Amino acid sequence: MAFLGLTFTGTMNVELLNPLAEAYAEQFSGTQDELLQEVAAYTYETHPHAHMLSGQVQGKLLTMISRMIRPLRILEIGTFTGYSALCLAKGLTADGLLYTIELREEDARKALNFFNKSAVKDRIKLQVGNALEIIPALNESWDLVFIDADKVNYINYYEIVLPQLNRGGFIVADNVLFHGQVLGKNVEGKNAKAIHAFNTHVKQDSRVEQVLLTVRDGLMLIMKK
Repeated sequence: MAFLGLTFTGTMNVELLNPLAEAYAEQFSGTQDELLQEVAAYTYETHPHAHMLSGQVQGKLLTMISRMIRPLRILEIGTFTGYSALCLAKGLTADGLLYTIELREEDARKALNFFNKSAVKDRIKLQVGNALEIIPALNESWDLVFIDADKVNYINYYEIVLPQLNRGGFIVADNVLFHGQVLGKNVEGKNAKAIHAFNTHVKQDSRVEQVLLTVRDGLMLIMKK
């Protein structure tokens, strides 16, 4: 497949955004607060999977979405080091809560350290373990859900939260372009296949409306009708 002058085959990663455009977007997007800068610096300097961090532009977009919705309840599936949760929490109502679930205990511990430095620390509820087991036990209804965990379970996460999503509520799914690997004629690799299957699943779901945004590694905004 020809893409940006390149021939795309197999599971090769594609540079989805011109680096100059990305730098320009960062220059003219709102800055990170001190705590977000700390989270980003720690992650980029120490974490072997630092590329998973949402980053300045996507983080600011998540904050904007949350502030537009003004959610009472947010669910995040995949905490990582806490950056995206802190961005999403900025839009909570005064009595709102954000639940975030992380499978890896080490990442969860570090995220909790950052949450405890936040002004909204009492409104962020960190859960450690398997999200598919934890979510039903929370017994909540959601205004906003952010899915950014293991790709092979995206459809399972979607199906378990959609009945609990309020009408007019939103799901935001990250990595829906998966490094460009879903763009090939023949999608290869279990994660790329899982993401392509998820995108197809949502497109065919009459319960929702959706738009796929080419921000960073792809974000899908999904609204429950």
